[in-house]
Amino acid sequence: MRTAIVAAMHEELAAVLALMPDEARQSAAGRDFWVGHLHGREVVAVLCRIGKVAAATTAAVLAERFQVDRLVFTGVAGGLAAGVHVGDVVLADSFLQHDLDASPLFPKYEVPLYGSSRFATDRELTCRLESAARIALPGVAVHRGLVVSGDRFVATTSESRALQAALPQALAVEMEGAAIAQVCHDYGLPFAAVRTISDRADDDAHTDFARFVSEVASRHSAAIVRALLAQP
Repeated sequence: MRTAIVAAMHEELAAVLALMPDEARQSAAGRDFWVGHLHGREVVAVLCRIGKVAAATTAAVLAERFQVDRLVFTGVAGGLAAGVHVGDVVLADSFLQHDLDASPLFPKYEVPLYGSSRFATDRELTCRLESAARIALPGVAVHRGLVVSGDRFVATTSESRALQAALPQALAVEMEGAAIAQVCHDYGLPFAAVRTISDRADDDAHTDFARFVSEVASRHSAAIVRALLAQP
């Protein structure tokens, strides 16, 4: 089984690559894909870049060219739900694009011609990823549910509150997951995603963001991936 490990930030990818003893670079679609092994498992690690289009391109190349059997996405997100705090971990059961609105032709948030606004992650793989997170990060709160994506960094209290009011089930907000979920749906590719909460998507969201990614989120990503691939 070949597993794709996808990260949106350089620091997260570097932490994963540090675990791979034999990675070899292959270039495609302007990206570097690192093919090798982790815990004896075949892995392709890649930086998807930021935003939904970049993420969708990466997922399509992984499916078509590298023919991965499953895709795991790690990264950071802003917390939305009241009980989701900085440093917590969120597992996505499904994704929705909070900035998609083709009304009045289609209901708000619904992806045209799909008849749905949400794309579910793979249940079995998500359960395995949740187990890995709990093993790798004892004492860290783990949540599971809806995550929403959009092509903007939510960094004001007013926008965060608007999202909370419009999508009260959403645990967190980020910029890529919904696009990857849709591509994986199209390819029938098992997909799971885990996010470390870096901020509360409010007026303080930009404060020390880079340091949090480097010092906390990257270590979380590497530990969870290592625990996942160590599973039988």
